Amino acid sequence: MGKRKIFVKTDLIVPQVDHARDNDGRVIVSAAITPEHNPVVTFGRNATSRRSFDFLAWYGVGIDPITFAFQRQIERFLAKQDAEVEVSTVTNYCWDGAAPFLRYLALSSAGRAKHFDVSDIDRTTIDGYLRFLADGGWLTPDQRRKYVATKAILKALCRRGLIREISAGDDATFPVNPFPGAKKQAKGETPLTKDQRKAFSVAVKTAVMPLFIDENDPSADLISYAYLVVALHTGRNTTPLLEMSPNCLRPHPKSGTMFLVLHKRRGHNTSKIALRADTGRQKIHESLPTVRPTVAALIERVLQLSAQLRAEAPLDIADRVWLYRSRRLQTFGKVEALSANCLNVAISNLVRDYQLQDTDGKPLRINVSRLRKTFVNRVYEILDGDVASTAAAAGNTAGVVRENYLQPGEEALKNWRFMGEALVQELLTSTLGSTEKTPVGRCSDPRNGDYAPKREGAVCMNFLNCLRCRNYVVTGDDLYRLFSFYWRVLRERSTMGKRRWKAQFAHIARLIESDVVQAGLDKGIFKNDVIEAERRRAHHDPHPFWRSETVMADLHGGLV
Repeated sequence: MGKRKIFVKTDLIVPQVDHARDNDGRVIVSAAITPEHNPVVTFGRNATSRRSFDFLAWYGVGIDPITFAFQRQIERFLAKQDAEVEVSTVTNYCWDGAAPFLRYLALSSAGRAKHFDVSDIDRTTIDGYLRFLADGGWLTPDQRRKYVATKAILKALCRRGLIREISAGDDATFPVNPFPGAKKQAKGETPLTKDQRKAFSVAVKTAVMPLFIDENDPSADLISYAYLVVALHTGRNTTPLLEMSPNCLRPHPKSGTMFLVLHKRRGHNTSKIALRADTGRQKIHESLPTVRPTVAALIERVLQLSAQLRAEAPLDIADRVWLYRSRRLQTFGKVEALSANCLNVAISNLVRDYQLQDTDGKPLRINVSRLRKTFVNRVYEILDGDVASTAAAAGNTAGVVRENYLQPGEEALKNWRFMGEALVQELLTSTLGSTEKTPVGRCSDPRNGDYAPKREGAVCMNFLNCLRCRNYVVTGDDLYRLFSFYWRVLRERSTMGKRRWKAQFAHIARLIESDVVQAGLDKGIFKNDVIEAERRRAHHDPHPFWRSETVMADLHGGLV
């Protein structure tokens, strides 16, 4: 039997825009200001710090019908009518959409000594508004953000018939793409570098330690530090983390693991990430990538400290996790929920107290968006470039992660710099392609090298002598193939006598360790952790060329 659909009740008792139509079909909005009319729209608690918006400034300036229509449309949005949008989104519609558009219309009304009605909004009005935004000194991405917010309100009025919308042609009410290339101009957050990530991680973990010692109600800063630790190791967005519920930790089918479940406003679904933790709770069958083991213990500690505070908290924040007792003079002793503003203050204190600096010596810029990008790029690095698994860990699609989150790491930049220098050198010396890849590493002359057959069209396949050849080259990218060859050589010990192996193959393993690996470490070309990682990778999953059981016999048997 199918699941029964549940209809959500909506409060429809919202004053409608009082409007009528004249003989020509034009909409006439009645917006007479009366003592009963309240120009203030109240939002209540939401993900932003904004709680109300006052339309009073745009009444009595020649655009009353439009101001009245905008106010009523905002109230309809808040009542979940015409569009399913969150309260925080509606606040953006007010400040980024209604405010600049009504300001433009008020200036136009004063300049032209004309009163504007809703029906006067057409393509000419929109074009004038776009010029107003361009002349306002805002960057193109900011202009686009304001226009999109304004358009959301206007489109709702169009759907309700208050504005006549022309959808196509030169007179189309809304231009197709008024800000070409705006997304490319927008500068998103960049992930923390390796050194910055380590410094921040040490600082925030040190700062949060009193949370496990002090039994008193935590301060706003201490709760913020705990929040930052969770954000750093889960890579989740600001609002889902701020609105964590007391039942956010759920059992996991794997022993010693728990789920952190967060609610996502956009899409009205949940996001899950697995945390290692010793727990004996009932298990459910779900699975996702796992992160650090300390996070679950930290969350449980916060839940323990906030239990009493939840009993005293106002009803609208009684189901929150990040609670603290206010120490400000105006609200001393009152239970409050962590907000984005409190978080910013705590971050400033952390950066100041632990002297966190960027590469230019300036105070390190920290925010949740930057921590999320750091998390995604770190997962991508650990997973060796697996975009699909990285996207699953981030809670996004592979396309979104690839386009908006992944950035070249420090090692990639070094490799590209080396590649550029090598390419320039090859072009200057007419030796383009001089470092061709081979199953053992690279060769600067695979056709005329020391051990090459030196026959027309023949390429050197004498890989057993590569380590003795003057044309042999190894870079960090070649270690996987080199160690695959190394393990293939070592496995030959079980297929022949000890004396024969020592005479024919023992020197290869010895030269790899001394003349390549150790020499690379001494010169700073290779890093020890990279070497060990590639050594393990080659041991468990060797390069395809070295997987065959007969390849060494073929090479040694003179087939080359």
